[in-house]
Amino acid sequence: MNDLFTWAALGSLTGASAATLLTANVIGGLIGPGGDKARKWIALGIALVLSYLTAAFATDAGAEKWVIAFFNGLVIFSAAFGINQLPPGNRQATQASPTQLAQQREPRYIRSWV
Repeated sequence: MNDLFTWAALGSLTGASAATLLTANVIGGLIGPGGDKARKWIALGIALVLSYLTAAFATDAGAEKWVIAFFNGLVIFSAAFGINQLPPGNRQATQASPTQLAQQREPRYIRSWV
């Protein structure tokens, strides 16, 4: 049991990101093909909930912890969503112009991220 998620792991960026990704994928999978569009919103909600739960247990922080919790939720979501992977996914190896790229395929952020 100690090798699985713990409260300390859920309070870390890695643990919260993994929990966000797993939860969004499981719920989206249970919903079915229609759940693909909902996964990113489910992931954002889970990331914010985990972030605010962590802030609620932080006793040594002031009132600014609620503002920081919002941004931490965005960081968790970004890590789970793979935001750092979006620009390379939109690029092609050829030296095509942006107009040609737009005509060839739709931007990656419109399609399912899973």
